[in-house]
Amino acid sequence: MLSVPGHDADAVTVDRVENARAIGQAATNRPSFRPPRRITVKKRILSTLAATCLLAGIGVAPTAAAAPQAPDYTPAPVDWGPCESEPLVQAGAECGTVEVPLDYDDPEGEKISLAVSRVKATVPAEEYQGVMLVNPGGPGGSGLNLAVLGGSVPKGAGDAYDWIGFDPRGVGSSTPAASCDPQYFGYDRPDYRPTTPELEKFWLDKSAGYADACKANGRLLDNIKTTDNVADMNSIRNALGAERINFYGFSYGTYLGQVFGTLYPDKLRRVVMDGVVNVEDVWYQANLNQDVAFEHNIQVYFDWIARYDEVFGLGTSGDEVEKQFYTQKERLDAEPAEGKIGSDEWTDLFLSAGYGQRNWETIAHAFSGWVHRGESAPLVELYDASAGQGDDNGYAMYLGTECTDAQWPTEWDQWKKDNWKVHKKAPFETWANAWYNAPCMTWPAEAGTPVEVDGSEVDSALLISEEKDGATPYAGALEARKRFPNASLISLPGGTTHSGSLGGNACLDDQIADYLLTGELPERRPGNNHSDTTCEPLPQPVPEGAQSAARAPHQQPEVLQEALKANHRR
Repeated sequence: MLSVPGHDADAVTVDRVENARAIGQAATNRPSFRPPRRITVKKRILSTLAATCLLAGIGVAPTAAAAPQAPDYTPAPVDWGPCESEPLVQAGAECGTVEVPLDYDDPEGEKISLAVSRVKATVPAEEYQGVMLVNPGGPGGSGLNLAVLGGSVPKGAGDAYDWIGFDPRGVGSSTPAASCDPQYFGYDRPDYRPTTPELEKFWLDKSAGYADACKANGRLLDNIKTTDNVADMNSIRNALGAERINFYGFSYGTYLGQVFGTLYPDKLRRVVMDGVVNVEDVWYQANLNQDVAFEHNIQVYFDWIARYDEVFGLGTSGDEVEKQFYTQKERLDAEPAEGKIGSDEWTDLFLSAGYGQRNWETIAHAFSGWVHRGESAPLVELYDASAGQGDDNGYAMYLGTECTDAQWPTEWDQWKKDNWKVHKKAPFETWANAWYNAPCMTWPAEAGTPVEVDGSEVDSALLISEEKDGATPYAGALEARKRFPNASLISLPGGTTHSGSLGGNACLDDQIADYLLTGELPERRPGNNHSDTTCEPLPQPVPEGAQSAARAPHQQPEVLQEALKANHRR
């Protein structure tokens, strides 16, 4: 296992004030577009930085592009009406759509529709703080229901904002919505580890087949980069008539925040970024880094199971629990539970334990029930909940964005070499993650160049990272802190939860509330390789039946937990 860090980065990588209502531009019924001085997001002359080599000789870092002049499209105002989603109805939200160009290089051409929601501020006009856009991550996560999130901020700090949820282009209720093969995640698939030519061929063919099926989405595939999503956020701002937006981003949403802050710094007011993407690793290297981080976190989980051997009976040490995990994995590879849960599905249903503590007890009981009583139904239930059977919209959009934000290696030999190298130290998730992303090898849309993130003109930002976050390792938050000199970073030493804010940690959530209320940030410390302040992570759960005194569970709002599932690999 990786060692638990202090407040400095040990880098979980492979070998390495305003309070008045914003007055926006008067909206008209006819959309308008201010041309971007001959330079656009996708067709432009770029000044670039020299490419740098990645750590450990794995891959080649994508060259980053200097920030282009960003589009500034003004759609028609939102025609607000009733919502259909129960959480939004219960919150008294309004829903509508924003029409934007499919291709911002052709603003008068084909349009697409973004689904948006709003829970309005409840404070007097003089206390109003503006609009707050929210994104849960993914890419491909639906954020429409997250307009309700303001009610979960302590001290009533959310009441001063109009909370705006939205489904990014191609996602959920936005139209068109992408789909390639809804049944792609099936049961009893061959072993993720390509240990034979036959297994290697199966997974290469399956991955290429998915990429080929995605051609059916047409021009949408060419226009779902992060820069397109960021331009949409600015279009939503214009449709709302807001001079500036506030933004709360989780996971991939922090990348949206960093790119928005680069392209539209004068349009960004207060921003919270939780689970911070490392902009230096977009995206091939980022996934390799995740494999090492998840290896650490699954070991932490096995240690936790062992601590409560009187409940689960799976071993008295993490090593014993790990041995049992891999024994069952081989057993299921030979004889799948109910003909459905083989070795791959077994790995997949454990993955959420690497993202955080929410499902630890549920997964451990399913593990124990299978080992001791042959209970298979809980395994099927857990896998079905994680796999998104019959709906690949989130996965299609995840790939559509990550495969085109930057060029992925196109030669299988490089993938093979890099992933076997990582697998030696991180066998839990490496090959599962490799095949999850493998359609990028043959993706049928041209890749772009990542924007060189520069947050120097952003007034303020609050960054949040648990120091053992598996999905977005801590180094990403430290890198963002360097690039956003007016930001402050709250870290949670030893914490393994990904994007866990507003989950009941008073130390953390109260500082978020203070920032949203007043703009106050933790005092920034000199230097770069540390956070500005720390909070203890939430305690690990105590399972029912344990001899220890039970602790009250801490949970994020259910609507947020559901939205954050978009960040979980299948």
